[in-house]
Amino acid sequence: MASSKEFLQFVLEQLSRLEDVSARPMMGEYVLYHRGRVVGGIYDDRLLLKPTPSARLLMPDAETDLPYEGAKEMLVADADNAALTCRVIEAVAMDLPESKPKRKKGNA
Repeated sequence: MASSKEFLQFVLEQLSRLEDVSARPMMGEYVLYHRGRVVGGIYDDRLLLKPTPSARLLMPDAETDLPYEGAKEMLVADADNAALTCRVIEAVAMDLPESKPKRKKGNA
């Protein structure tokens, strides 16, 4: 089941207090970015976040689930709890390395 645009909009509204949050559609779902880092995504109208050490500390009782078959488990976030979700997303972004600049095609 693909995620709805309505749920995406709801999540983005909940995260509006954060700067530099965006989502990119991918195969009927949405990948969620904060400060250029992939922090999670929206899968089957569920907000799933990367299970970094900081995220696990902030959400110790969070359930885990697979975004899709063959993927690694992610933390199921409560999209209704905007304050906690924003804190967790900021923490996840801080735990992750900066994105590497993309190389232009044709360059060796």
